[in-house]
Amino acid sequence: MNVLLLLVSAVFIVASVIIFRLLALSSRQSKSIPGNSVILDENALAERLEKAVKFQTISYEDKTQFNQDEFIGFQKFLEQSFPKVHAAIKKEIISDYSILYTWEGQDDKEVPILLAAHMDVVPAELESGSNWTYPPFKGCIADGFIWGRGALDDKASVLGILEAMEKLLEGGYTPRRTIYIAFGHDEEIGGHHGAAKIAELLNSRQIKLDYILDEGLCITEGLVPKILKPVALVGIAEKGCLNIEFNVDSEGGHPMLPPKQTAIGILISAISKLDKNPLPARMGVPVRKMFETLSPEMPLSMRAVFANLWLFGGLVKKKLSSAPRTNALVRTTAAPTIFHAGIKNNVLAIKAKAIVNFRLLQGDTIDELLSSVRRTINDLRVNIVALEGIKCNPSPIADMESQGFLSVKRAIHQIFPQALVAPGLVVGTTDSRHYSALTRNILHFSPIRLRSDDMQRIHGTDERISIEEYKDVVKFYIQLIQNEGTIK
Repeated sequence: MNVLLLLVSAVFIVASVIIFRLLALSSRQSKSIPGNSVILDENALAERLEKAVKFQTISYEDKTQFNQDEFIGFQKFLEQSFPKVHAAIKKEIISDYSILYTWEGQDDKEVPILLAAHMDVVPAELESGSNWTYPPFKGCIADGFIWGRGALDDKASVLGILEAMEKLLEGGYTPRRTIYIAFGHDEEIGGHHGAAKIAELLNSRQIKLDYILDEGLCITEGLVPKILKPVALVGIAEKGCLNIEFNVDSEGGHPMLPPKQTAIGILISAISKLDKNPLPARMGVPVRKMFETLSPEMPLSMRAVFANLWLFGGLVKKKLSSAPRTNALVRTTAAPTIFHAGIKNNVLAIKAKAIVNFRLLQGDTIDELLSSVRRTINDLRVNIVALEGIKCNPSPIADMESQGFLSVKRAIHQIFPQALVAPGLVVGTTDSRHYSALTRNILHFSPIRLRSDDMQRIHGTDERISIEEYKDVVKFYIQLIQNEGTIK
């Protein structure tokens, strides 16, 4: 009887806590504040972005394919397209192709900010049999969209920032604080000669920044379950990245007398161990904060779950782990990307090599990951080497109460009043990691809308942005700069 009484009491206490926390949940969205009205010529905006995507500013892994003429041509195009910017604002060319603008503010006691974007793009299929509706570097305007490689990633941001600056200069505005604008030229292959060199220059000048706004997350529509409104995710942290190479050597020989295990078999077994033994799932601060912020906007049952992660956290992690898109939010992931072995169908491979791309969750480090991988593989025949290139630990977590986050949040509500704003985690890597010594508050947001059918367009086929939505990109950057305080 005492046991039953204790059980009933425990259930009552748990139920009471669940209900109390549910009732205490309230919306964390700011009230909509009217934005500054601005008139923009959307056709002129679209035409300039159309011309921008024609430049094949492609970053190749093979450096011999680099086409400097395209990057130099793009620089000249920017000068011609934004004459007020280039007449009034200091411009520096870094590493021949990257650009740093310094828009001097009126109050030198105010801590500067930095807006970042990148000019380079990934390659696109150019053969006649490719599936692009319009050729990727033709720069076509059709069906209400601007089509082409870079229309989303990331020339919409490059042009959007410059359009905002040009418009504000036209009205005689001067920012209250200094604003740096950094456009890297090699983000898609690590940013080591672009953003990294810009960061070195700013660091040598002992510049400290209030915050940085770079790409990473955006406004999603229909991608957050149980929420019908658009959700603007502002990244407050970025996962780390490491590529690990696995090598196996063997004597080779003829396949008519195969050994017990071939080089290929040993390597496949090693990679299979990684698949079968993923690192444990956990809900880090950015993801927890995202659900805490969005849960008041969800149906009652979902609110009850996310208001009580102390109880339902395990179930939520299990659910998130079950789908690739959300699994990346709760664990360090491993994805085999390259496998090389063999030279002929009747010759045993002497060497087998695989590369696995790891994306590190906050709380993990490169050294800890390497130790974990070696323990999991547990085979001295497999040589494990961390590759250089894009190699970084997870970023620090930006402060959600910082002026930078609040300023970005306010601008989103002003330009996209229907959108819910929440923090998020960037699962990729961006140029912003190179600036980590300049500020602890690195934010990730591009004012573009992405629906479920748009996700594959980034780095994929038929990259495009609508003319109307691109106009909002420009409006956002105008609003953000104005929110920082201006002096006529």
